[in-house]
Amino acid sequence: MEVFDVAAKLVQGGLGNLAAYLAAHVLLCLLPAFFIAGAMSALLPKEAITRFLGRCTPKYVSYPAAVSAGSLLAVCSCTIVPLFAGIYKKGAGLGPAITFLFFAPAANILALAYTGVAIGLDLAVARMLLALAFGIGIGMIMALIFSRSDIAHAQENDRGFAGHGRIPRRSWALILILAALLLFGTLKLNALTDNYAFVNLPVGGVDRFQATLYQLVPFDPTQGEEGVSVQGAILIGLLAIIGALAWRGLNRVDEGFNRWTWVTLGLVVLTLLVAATNMMPYDGGLVVYFPGKFFGVAAALLAVTFVAWRFFDPYEIQEWLWESWRFVKQIFPLLLVGVFGVGIARQLIQPDWIQFLAGSNTVSGNLAGVAFGVFMYFPTLVEVPIANMFLSLGMHRGPLLAYLMADPELSLQSILMVSAIIGRTKTFTYVGWVALFSTLAGLLYGMLVDGASLWLSAGCVLALLAVLVASLWLIGRRTRPVPIPVREHPS
Repeated sequence: MEVFDVAAKLVQGGLGNLAAYLAAHVLLCLLPAFFIAGAMSALLPKEAITRFLGRCTPKYVSYPAAVSAGSLLAVCSCTIVPLFAGIYKKGAGLGPAITFLFFAPAANILALAYTGVAIGLDLAVARMLLALAFGIGIGMIMALIFSRSDIAHAQENDRGFAGHGRIPRRSWALILILAALLLFGTLKLNALTDNYAFVNLPVGGVDRFQATLYQLVPFDPTQGEEGVSVQGAILIGLLAIIGALAWRGLNRVDEGFNRWTWVTLGLVVLTLLVAATNMMPYDGGLVVYFPGKFFGVAAALLAVTFVAWRFFDPYEIQEWLWESWRFVKQIFPLLLVGVFGVGIARQLIQPDWIQFLAGSNTVSGNLAGVAFGVFMYFPTLVEVPIANMFLSLGMHRGPLLAYLMADPELSLQSILMVSAIIGRTKTFTYVGWVALFSTLAGLLYGMLVDGASLWLSAGCVLALLAVLVASLWLIGRRTRPVPIPVREHPS
């Protein structure tokens, strides 16, 4: 009976984490990301990506471009993965694509600013510099290890819809509007989070329904658990309906539109608008607030509809929707499995383990910080208050940085999703290098915290990078193909 109770608690933890994640983070983060990835895959010429991120692009162009693109996206790793899939499918080199995948969730502008305010400027600076150096290093290592498959990937014919050449202005407009939709839904600015209007719906029993949800999905805010609200339950129901209708409306949309296509798209728009509101149940009704992000999301959806209808042919829109749906089918099921697994793992990890395993700046302590990042994943920016909680429970600042480096990269769901895009071998190689460099980052920063001089810590980083660069250069030189001399035949 005791085993059954433990198993039931673990399953409840997994389902609760999955429900909370679906309710709070899928719609305004992942759905726009899937549509952006689909647009990049279907509507952008391959040369537009390879010009800046291709394997043949000079490294002093491709890697800074990957870092620059990642620094502007204040989203979590689950949202970055569809974008990573989009640029990789269009011909980006493995190295720059991996750098983008690593740097964007770990050291984007908003995450760094929040880290500096909540934990300390020193940790934010260390996070930025080490993520920059190690992100580029990991990208270069992956490009070198898998150079043959990277060459084959670059030589593949473009299967997307778009032709060759520059990016058309209409494609730029569509992608930028979709990016604005993503930012409107995720940025935590006062102009977007403040409420500007409300509607009072006299619906009875909503408060009792909310109490029931809290009993079904118990949560602890101190551990980053969010629970499921009435609004979240509504959104989960809408997501389930969208999933059911999309199989009929989008699964073969490349062959033509049908009535289910329009029903599905209309329901997606409605669901995004519902997700952009704030709902507050009370005894006797439900108050629906309309914050700034609601109006931003509404304006972006209108703009997307206008640009798509006015400037794109029906076949182009079909290809865009089909590519977006293909990414959803490829990535989303693995996301669900990963989030469920994290919810189970969270039930097993005890808070008092933190000080015992990561209370000092040792190799094992930093590895423990990395392991917490794998099994205690939190959405973007949530990892910062959780890191603050770890700090209060006795975690050393060195392992804390290792956790902050690993948490956005090595979550279970991210590993599963990335493996669906680049394969298991590349994924587990990437995971190994991220774990290694996150551990090194924690050790180096922990040395500085424990009293080592700044020059010593900086010297260790520079020496490590110098060894890395020299090794890459030597290995690259040895593996470079030797041209075969052509014999001249006597005339």
